[in-house]
Amino acid sequence: MEFDWLEVSFDLKALTPKAIEESFEDPFSLRLLPDTDSAEARYFNLGRTADGTGIFSVFWTDGKSFRVIAARRMTRDEENFFDRKNDE
Repeated sequence: MEFDWLEVSFDLKALTPKAIEESFEDPFSLRLLPDTDSAEARYFNLGRTADGTGIFSVFWTDGKSFRVIAARRMTRDEENFFDRKNDE
């Protein structure tokens, strides 16, 4: 899938588009989906970059492309959740 980086509302200097894309490509990434069928549904991705940095992203998709709404490094609790889910 392609990423839409136009009109991003967060700082792409803290996390580069390449790093965020790597977190989506992580084979162990977790995608959390809401329980709603709304066209405005937002999804969550927890994944690691090639260098092991954990990234939490909120995104929207139309099935053809991703639009990342927000991204940041995972918190310690998110890292623990990510590791626990991948150990299951």
